Amino acid sequence: MLVCPLDYRYGRKIVKEIFSEESSLKAMVRVEVALLYAHEKLGHIPEGCAEKVEKATENIKLSRVKEIENEIRHDVMAVVKAMAELSGECGKYIHLGATSNDIIDTATALKLKNFINVLEEDMKALEDVLESMTEKYRHTVMLGRTHGQAAVPITFGLKMANYLAEILRHHQRLRQLKPRILVCKMMGAVGTGAALGSQAMEIQELVAEYLGLGVEESPTQLIARDRYVELVSFIAGVATTLEKIATEIRNLQRTEINEVQEGFDEKKQVGSSTMAQKKNPIVSENVCGLARIIRGFIVPMHESAVLWHERDLTNSSAERFIIPHVCVLIDDILVKMQNVLANLKVNEEIMLKNLRNHEEIMAERIIIYLVEQHGWSRQEAHEKLRQIAMRPGTFRDNLQNDPEIGALLKEHIDELLNPKTYTGVSDRIINKILEKKREF
Repeated sequence: MLVCPLDYRYGRKIVKEIFSEESSLKAMVRVEVALLYAHEKLGHIPEGCAEKVEKATENIKLSRVKEIENEIRHDVMAVVKAMAELSGECGKYIHLGATSNDIIDTATALKLKNFINVLEEDMKALEDVLESMTEKYRHTVMLGRTHGQAAVPITFGLKMANYLAEILRHHQRLRQLKPRILVCKMMGAVGTGAALGSQAMEIQELVAEYLGLGVEESPTQLIARDRYVELVSFIAGVATTLEKIATEIRNLQRTEINEVQEGFDEKKQVGSSTMAQKKNPIVSENVCGLARIIRGFIVPMHESAVLWHERDLTNSSAERFIIPHVCVLIDDILVKMQNVLANLKVNEEIMLKNLRNHEEIMAERIIIYLVEQHGWSRQEAHEKLRQIAMRPGTFRDNLQNDPEIGALLKEHIDELLNPKTYTGVSDRIINKILEKKREF
């Protein structure tokens, strides 16, 4: 019986497989084999044992591991015993000098290494879509809005460039945190390496080298959980950016705004079980909902970093939920957002229409014009335009009919009220962001 929606509704197979029971078992076996190779290289066990165990355990059965675990009620020892059963005389060296979390935490690092490779591809794909949209719509003028109200003109390309810059910052953070997250730990029961002997540090370095990981420099029985706190907090930050983008799409798709629209299969797709006309931004809404689930894991992850002495078990059950869920869900919504943007319908004519319906957004420009061309005080010009904007009737008519400034604006009114010529240095901002993306 399936209970968790991750099993049947959300997430991609490629990431779910990374955190599956089968992949977790393979990762643990790989860590145990790495430890054998380290012992062998240092002359602690007979030559050839590591390779024999590696080959013998290639097809270790999850069912057998579970059978043993049901008997002994210890997950790591179940893996060790199942490996030993297959490994003959060399089986007696498996897990030599290690503790459970040497294996569990290092195996988690291997899984996270595979996941981060996928995550980087996701981010690159989203960056490519945003780059393309930035270029395509760099001159598409639309209403800028603050407080949900018309403000001054902006370009849709600049809006996309702002999102691109934010995703690039996240990508940079990911590259920076990788060496802090992807570390192994092989220092035994409380992190002293006592059971591994005088060459404990060399053993840990060899295991790390074999697995392509860094080394935990301050072990207890665990890899320090500030590393997982940083990872989950980072993922939550990416989720927040995706929710921000999705929320903007949802708002711009509102019926009364109608400036963008999610892709919708008009031949087959159903928008509502009752309102046949509906085309709802369901994917963007889904992104928002799942982003909130991801952020919900921040608190238990922080709390899981607070353990008694060199360790207790309060983190274990929580992390079994936290790490796979945030990883599966962030991949899910990154891919969804990329698809939403790649198939987004941008209604440029409606953007222009909405601009024409709100000529009052050009008040700022007229203030600047009065100051620069006619010597007005900035404060006097602001108050004058505020009064005009508050009058009933159209903004254009009120400007032209004003006895004080109507004549000053008469010859320039069309130019001053043209939003297409009031987007500032948007092009230069866009160019710098695109340049950063290409360098990155």
